[in-house]
Amino acid sequence: MEPVPEKRTLVADMPAPRLDAWLVGRCPDLSRARLQKLIKGGHVCLGGAPAKPSTRVRTGDLVKIEIPAPAPSDVRPEEIPLDIIFEDDALLAINKPAGLVAHPAPGHPSGTLVNALLHHCRGRLSGIGGVERPGIVHRLDKDTSGIMLVAKTDAAHRSLARQLAQREMSKTYLALIAGEPPAASGRIEQPIARHPVDRQRMAVVANGRHAVTLYRLAERLGPVSLLECDILTGRTHQIRVHLQWLRCPILGDTVYGRQTPAAARQMLHAWKLAFAHPSDGHRLHLTAPLTPDFQNLLNHLRNERPHR
Repeated sequence: MEPVPEKRTLVADMPAPRLDAWLVGRCPDLSRARLQKLIKGGHVCLGGAPAKPSTRVRTGDLVKIEIPAPAPSDVRPEEIPLDIIFEDDALLAINKPAGLVAHPAPGHPSGTLVNALLHHCRGRLSGIGGVERPGIVHRLDKDTSGIMLVAKTDAAHRSLARQLAQREMSKTYLALIAGEPPAASGRIEQPIARHPVDRQRMAVVANGRHAVTLYRLAERLGPVSLLECDILTGRTHQIRVHLQWLRCPILGDTVYGRQTPAAARQMLHAWKLAFAHPSDGHRLHLTAPLTPDFQNLLNHLRNERPHR
């Protein structure tokens, strides 16, 4: 069945100086940029004729919008198993394994989370920007495991992105670190930006972007500690950089720490996520079980812990 465009008819109940600004308030599921693109593409008519973004709206005007069906993505679906934590018509939450890349990129043209989602969702995907694609709301590094959210509709994507931006979504990670933090709990508030020399890395930089990580010591495991980390901002590599700055790098993090025989990858896991459901606003609390490699290393450390 061929996808069909969506048609909407709106009646202006009050005047407005600009059509694009007026539509933003009437179509909360569409961004201003998306609405302007629709207007410029001739998909918005006022009084029976294509309008401009700056067209004045008068009371009683009839505004007709035709939203083209999302263009198919050029990424091919692949049958890759997904560990699904939660799913309904609006969103999907998965427990991402370490090693799975989110998007196709040079060096990873296939075998990514996007390829898997295109197969799993079979057309029930966000069409933000006019292209059918899985609406991955937030990313995890390739070698970080745990919860990732995917929006199936534009409205869900916009709601979840807004909650992220306004810090209404809580995110808790588990990290196995070398050593022990200076206190049982603390707040790391240090700006983060590209490393001044190595542009592939991030670093604490005086003029960087504001970044806040809260941590709690969950367990002492001899020379290693298990931390719970809440991030109040979402900077690239934030927890990894902040824990390096604290001189407690994550085990197995070869970029911000050092390789250890016991950890084949960085021992960081997106553990818990809480947010308002985009459809009805009820609070969802999701938990991603530890991946086998993380759990096995944790069990080993517990067994090797000195008895007092």
